[in-house]
Amino acid sequence: MHDDDIKHPQAAAEFLQDRPHARWHDSAVWWVRKKRDAQAEKLPEWEQLRALADQIKAHTLSRLDEYLAEFANKAKSNGVTVHFAQDAQEHNTIVHGILAAAHVKKLVKSKSMLTEECGLNPYLEARGIEVIDTDLGERIVQLRHERPSHIVMPAIHLKKEQIGELFEKEMGTEHGNSDPTYLTHAARANLREHFLTADAGMTGVNFAIAETGGVVVCTNEGNADLGVSLPPIHISSMGIEKIIPKMEHLGIFTRLLARSAIGSPITTYTSHFHQARQGGEMHIVIVDNGRSAILGSSEFRKSLQCIRCGACMNTCPVYRRSSGMSYSYIIPGPIGSTLGPSRDIKKHASMAFACTTCGSCSNVCPVKINLHEQLVGQRAKAFDANAVPRLKKWAIQTAGFMMKHPALFDFAGKVQRTIIPIVPEALLKNSAWHKYGRATPDMPKDSFKDIMRKRVQGDKK
Repeated sequence: MHDDDIKHPQAAAEFLQDRPHARWHDSAVWWVRKKRDAQAEKLPEWEQLRALADQIKAHTLSRLDEYLAEFANKAKSNGVTVHFAQDAQEHNTIVHGILAAAHVKKLVKSKSMLTEECGLNPYLEARGIEVIDTDLGERIVQLRHERPSHIVMPAIHLKKEQIGELFEKEMGTEHGNSDPTYLTHAARANLREHFLTADAGMTGVNFAIAETGGVVVCTNEGNADLGVSLPPIHISSMGIEKIIPKMEHLGIFTRLLARSAIGSPITTYTSHFHQARQGGEMHIVIVDNGRSAILGSSEFRKSLQCIRCGACMNTCPVYRRSSGMSYSYIIPGPIGSTLGPSRDIKKHASMAFACTTCGSCSNVCPVKINLHEQLVGQRAKAFDANAVPRLKKWAIQTAGFMMKHPALFDFAGKVQRTIIPIVPEALLKNSAWHKYGRATPDMPKDSFKDIMRKRVQGDKK
């Protein structure tokens, strides 16, 4: 349900039209970032865990073919049917084939960004299979026919009053009642009916352990466990990058995941699946869908280390102020802004520029992905691919030329400091400075270089 035609600047400007809502979104997401910091500070070994996670993921990616083969062989020996899908179309075809063979009419699904990436829901619905997302946030955006705006908190862009109105329309809850506990109980009762009547259950995968052939799913609502325990068919979809080598490595990642994601010591449910329930079937679909190409890129390979915690989004000043709905790729924020352009630079070029290069995303990433550096690299790719608007490209070229000629740069600065103060306000009203209520700043008498030169000379006296 994502829209490749979204351009971040325009979508962000639209979101900012509702200033109170935008401020609320900023504070709500930042509150989660502060919870993450509080949890990280409680662990003296936090940075050691990050370093270990980085090393394990980098090692795994360097031998991914071997670990994938080990995982698949072990899973098969456990009685699981393993499928490999080259792209989203093949993934959807495989899943539909499994469901059609068993005459499945209803599928309950726990949160999986991979199935969002593959567009599985509309694919199955077009073939007569009802798909029910069972994570509360996912269910909310599904009922609103929207895509998730965050990979951990899919409905974080909505206020409780909006959800109350939605549930009143869809579930018949009390008019005007937006109490979170009341709404959660209503959703639980609604979902329980679907759990009991589903023919198959589907989950994403947080970690796949090569040593055991098992998959691990982390949730806070227990919906994954209920969804795959009642129906006879369990399908797990995972990207090839979800592999970790051994069970002993899992604890490092689970200690980092929940703390980074929502500032919680651990997820409520960390469930291990190794084989089908008695009398049932278990399938694992391992998906590439462009990941091998990223793996082959020395500049962007590290983005495959992502464990989908969303910490980079919670800290990003651009994401917090523009919301996940302003990004064209299904995964928003800093990690999505490198994954999207890696897959299609023409469609997702604007995402690479949704970044201040402050580096906060890299600082909080639990697996030490150099996100802000990757985004600078994606900007260069977008420029070379001619995927940047003509005016912006001209501005970048002009700025580059000025940077290479210091004397010209100094002269241009001097001209600006002289002219701007005497330009009538009416001529500046459409400038970037005047939008959103900002005032044109006072021009300093000296350039930054002059100020520093005087300061150094003063220190020497």
